[in-house]
Amino acid sequence: MDLSELDRDSTGRCRLNSPVPAVCCKEPCALGVDEAGRGPVLGPMVYAICYCPLSRLADLEALKVADSKTLSESERDRLFVKMEEDGDFVGWALDVLSPNLISTSMLGRVKYNLNSLSHDTAIGLVQYALDQGVKVAQVFVDTVGPPETYQEQLQQHFPGIEVTVKAKADALYPVVSAASICAKVARDQAVKNWHFVEDLQGLDADYGSGYPNDPKTKAWLRKHVEPVFGFPQFVRFSWRTAQSILETEAEGVLWEDSPTGDQEGPGRIMSYFSKSPQTLPRLPHRYFQERGLESASTL
Repeated sequence: MDLSELDRDSTGRCRLNSPVPAVCCKEPCALGVDEAGRGPVLGPMVYAICYCPLSRLADLEALKVADSKTLSESERDRLFVKMEEDGDFVGWALDVLSPNLISTSMLGRVKYNLNSLSHDTAIGLVQYALDQGVKVAQVFVDTVGPPETYQEQLQQHFPGIEVTVKAKADALYPVVSAASICAKVARDQAVKNWHFVEDLQGLDADYGSGYPNDPKTKAWLRKHVEPVFGFPQFVRFSWRTAQSILETEAEGVLWEDSPTGDQEGPGRIMSYFSKSPQTLPRLPHRYFQERGLESASTL
């Protein structure tokens, strides 16, 4: 699996895909959607689709695909190679979302939460398969959030396709299990071969599971937080665990235009109707405050 695009730019996203089997453009297909790495504070989140003709679902199941979380790394790698060898009827595509993309989306001025990002990524991959000519007849998705709401959203986007959204779909439908394996293999490879653009002294590759409640992961975060510049791009800095470490381990910043604690704010609403005039500072509109803009007295 070639993740060189992610190595070149680890701040955005990259898409990978197999060749589309000719039979998938002729026969109705089932398509599964799943992800890997949604919860960790470290590394990318990977969404994957896997598809095959309805007439070949038994052949896919015969590969013994299963929920990737129940398989060892070597078993996942072996099954992914097997799916590649069966490329005459099995196709896949991935969307790898970097930690930086996830965090900047969640903390932007217009909030873009992880559920919305996940839903849109899944929709984008299904649409990608359709654009490549795959005759998608059925879609099976491992849910993110309430399955009924998510299924309705997908059904509105793809009215001509039968959509099924279930919790634990990766353990129920082989085509979702296959997508789960593709996603997990890609994430494992991305994490193992992550290209750190930062010059980290004494880089420790043993960061545990990457999940926020793992003591080893927390220790790694504390070791590699830079007091001024924060975390390397490998870290999802929007996660509460990372933010807590920044608050205790990093330097505080006071911007020149930040209001100080003794700055007088607006008074009570009734004060505006009192007879005695009050001199209250008039703060600029939030638009100007957020952009650091102020009135120019001279040119």
